Amino acid sequence: MSTVAGERVATAHSPRGETVLSRREDGTLELRVNGVFVMDTAHTASERALARNALDAFLGARKPSRGGTRVLIGGLGLGFTLHEVLGYSDVDSVVVSEIEPAVVEWFLQGLVPEVAADRLDERVALHTAEIAESVSGQQDSTLDIVLLDVDNGPGYLVRSENASVYGTSFLRQCRDKLSPGGLLAVWSSAPAPELAESVREVFGSVEQRAVPVTLGSLETEYHLYTGVS
Repeated sequence: MSTVAGERVATAHSPRGETVLSRREDGTLELRVNGVFVMDTAHTASERALARNALDAFLGARKPSRGGTRVLIGGLGLGFTLHEVLGYSDVDSVVVSEIEPAVVEWFLQGLVPEVAADRLDERVALHTAEIAESVSGQQDSTLDIVLLDVDNGPGYLVRSENASVYGTSFLRQCRDKLSPGGLLAVWSSAPAPELAESVREVFGSVEQRAVPVTLGSLETEYHLYTGVS
């Protein structure tokens, strides 16, 4: 993983600071917030796994007579979780909550070629808002899957305000919006036992999954935490 930003593709400032989309010498796009690495287009396995893990589990367990699957994603980022979700024909609608207006605008401009076509998918509704606002705006028991990738995890926050996303109060709000048998899945850049305990407290049990990732010469793991309503 590069620690030096390359050519700046786009830069934006908001009350939360500076968001930068840059291109490295090898063509990889990288997203940083206030100088902190968030994600890039070279290592998208865990973002995709966040979607696949939840969708495969939900679709494998649901009754054949069910209608289309309804998904809410917390965090647009570079769009790879959304891209994976849209690859499922069973998905009927996707609400994406992203707090940074520039990130939404860059997505709509098609600045990430791998996912540019997704901006035209009529199943997608983009909300430029805090994740708590987007979740509270949903009716109870109407979502099938909630995917949370709004920060690096409870131990490596880009924004300190996001700490509440990993706590039991917000997770209960997510659970209330899920249909029976619905899934919550949360991404973390590192093991998060406190998050696992919060999911277990709210949902009764938690599934933990490590996703191997190679960042340059570094072999590491990202982590997914899942609860079923």
